[in-house]
Amino acid sequence: MTAPGTQTTRTGLHGGKRLSPLRVMLAFVIILAVAAGAFLGFHAFDSAKAESASPWFAGYVDVTATPSYPFETPASTAGRDVVLSFVVASDDDPCAPSWGDAYSLDDASHELDLDRKLARLRQGGGDAIVSFGGQRNDELSTACADPAALLAAYTSVVDRYQLTTIDLDVEGASLSDAAAGLRRAEAVSALQSSKRKAGGDLAVWLTLPVAPSGMTKDATDAIAQMLTAGVDLAGVNVMTMDYGSSLDGKTMAQGSIDALNATHRQLAKLYSNADISLSDQTIWSKMGATPMVGQNDVRNEVFGIADAQKLSAFAQDKKLGRMSLWSLNRDATCGPNYVDLTHVSDACSGIDQGDASFAGILSTGFAGRPHLSAPAVTTSEAVEPIVDDPATSPYPIWAKTSAYLEGTKIVWHGNVYSAKWWTRGDLPDNPVLNEWETPWTLIGPVLPGEKPYAPPTLPAGTYPDWSGTVQYDTGDRVLFEGTPYESKWWNQGASPDAASSDPDGSPWVQLTADEVAAVLKGATAAG
Repeated sequence: MTAPGTQTTRTGLHGGKRLSPLRVMLAFVIILAVAAGAFLGFHAFDSAKAESASPWFAGYVDVTATPSYPFETPASTAGRDVVLSFVVASDDDPCAPSWGDAYSLDDASHELDLDRKLARLRQGGGDAIVSFGGQRNDELSTACADPAALLAAYTSVVDRYQLTTIDLDVEGASLSDAAAGLRRAEAVSALQSSKRKAGGDLAVWLTLPVAPSGMTKDATDAIAQMLTAGVDLAGVNVMTMDYGSSLDGKTMAQGSIDALNATHRQLAKLYSNADISLSDQTIWSKMGATPMVGQNDVRNEVFGIADAQKLSAFAQDKKLGRMSLWSLNRDATCGPNYVDLTHVSDACSGIDQGDASFAGILSTGFAGRPHLSAPAVTTSEAVEPIVDDPATSPYPIWAKTSAYLEGTKIVWHGNVYSAKWWTRGDLPDNPVLNEWETPWTLIGPVLPGEKPYAPPTLPAGTYPDWSGTVQYDTGDRVLFEGTPYESKWWNQGASPDAASSDPDGSPWVQLTADEVAAVLKGATAAG
């Protein structure tokens, strides 16, 4: 720094020279341009950052289906990103990737113009994910037993199509093959690691079958294999379709919602087992759903427009990370020449869609882009538990020392649970892989404005007040502080107050709200 009033000696290229007005104006313009560039650059980065956190939509396109689907010229933004399917093992060479075991990568370029169509899609601002596997053929890791050749096969597809995101659709025999699953996990881990070491990114999605009760053990094992191998999973996408008898009379939308809730519970347990702590919302952001639009492969299952609207609303509410559909090829009403609508078509949905498109409905609220999620790295989070407040809890707050009978409702960490059977000491929100492992059913969250729990009461005189000196037989009813109880067996001196903390040992059971209502109704009718 220079003291006031002193003269400095100029040095350098222009030392000692005075700046002309033209030079001053030019410098000012340059400063403005740099500042504007920095401002725009910051906001472009900020915008990309914001979009990267946004849920995204991409419909599957069956590359080998006839007639071919023009994915390269999407009719709307709902079709700008696609999941091209399926790359599988070739029958001629199990370690050679092919499109549907019908075209080699080179053949697909020459005969389907696939490379050129992908380039055109990207020219228009769209992008593509490639899906490996599917139901009909062998996923590469199932057929290729050579780890080095398997890694080379995956790498050749990623490099050829310049992919930032891949989808592994594992089902059928490929899913039940544990050895193939291990090869797959190790190869994908190595591929993802090499891409990141080279300064790139590769998002990996695992697509798995699901039932309304959740994923099978084979599916959860496949996820566990990926996590153990060090794969940074972008997410798990469940195929909300073809439920069969497990749908049990529910609508397709409700079956899908149940399946997603169950998957969320299972993922929480799988990440916990991998020593990765994730919040509920982060787990939702690492999940995707793929319904089969219109007529499903199961004859009586039809995923209609109303189902799509309900599933879309649920997905937006939960901030699901991904939404897809099978398939964009089928997202149209069948023409008059297609007579048997119960027979699944590759080119139409089998229902009258009117002016609606499934892609338009299911993409609502999913404005992000798949490639922007590729750099995401899964790390443990500090998850703050919710502290329940008795003043706003509609049911008693769960206590480790209390026993609960079947049907008892409690509050725990901001949610209401119902006991499926007698239980004591079992955490209601303990993550489990299978629904049958927990005695609790999650009903839903505590709602704003709910009033604190108050046991049902009856007017004084409805039944005698309990007395410690009176003998009671089975079926006798009493009032204890206004709350009605019924005797389960002969007793004397046993206070009904202990019924909630020891329901098995207490001879008293509190009347339910329905029973109290029936008593009041009977009293009104008699009066």
